[in-house]
Order: sequence, then structure tokens, then C-alpha cells
Amino acid sequence: MTTTPKTVLVLCTGNSCRSQMAEVLLNHDLAGQVRALSAGVSPQPKVADGAIAALTDAGLPTEGLYPKEIDAFLDESIDLVVTVCDNANESCPIFPKPVRQIHLPFHDPHGESLESFIRVRDEIRARLVPAVAEALDLQTRASE
Repeated sequence: MTTTPKTVLVLCTGNSCRSQMAEVLLNHDLAGQVRALSAGVSPQPKVADGAIAALTDAGLPTEGLYPKEIDAFLDESIDLVVTVCDNANESCPIFPKPVRQIHLPFHDPHGESLESFIRVRDEIRARLVPAVAEALDLQTRASE
């Protein structure tokens, strides 16, 4: 029996660090169960080099990542919105249909060392992936 993956939208302010890492981690760790997307309320010009390096360091794909505007997803059928910073939580738009939301803030490593990005990546994997799985009643697979 195949089920349609649940769509999860991860929101941040700039969509250049935390939400991008969360998108990749969710798509990897909950593969086949979720289709994770990310966007920003005020997107930066590019994904932070530290976020790309932290994902690459974990053997995760980074091809095609770019900051996206929240408006691009307002017409999507979204099952869950996750805000990963207080600013995005406060300015989260109203979706056409009611959407379940959870707020899990993470430190913003922008402009910091690679080690800081790796810490945030690992924290997202440890806290956000299980929280999304629980919110959507999904099975988690052990972290690789």
C-alpha cells in the first residue's frame, strides 16, 4: 500500500540556513513519507555557504537549493507548517485552508563557523525530524 507523502513547509526569515537544512533533513530522514519544502518571509539572495557545507559534511544532497518566497507556496496543499525562527512564527501568513503549525526555534548560525552550522544541523535532525514525524503520525527510521 502506497500513501501520498505529506507536504511539510519549513519557514524561516531568510530561507538561507535553518529552513534549508530542515528541508534536506526531512526529505532524507522521512523519505517517501514527506515532501518537505522551505521558504522565507524575507528570502536572502543565496543559501548560506555554511549550510551547504554542513549538509555536504553529512553526505546529504544540496543540488538545487535556493531561497524561496513564502508566497510561492500559498496555493500548495500543505499538511504541516514548521516555523524555525521567532520572526517567521510571528509573521507566518494565513493559508487559504487551515494548516497545522508547529514552532521549533533554532539558533541562527549565519556568519558563524562551520562547527556552528553542524551543531544546528544536528539539533534540527534530533528535534525537528521526530517532531514532524510525531505531528504527522509517521514512522521514523533510525538516523544514519
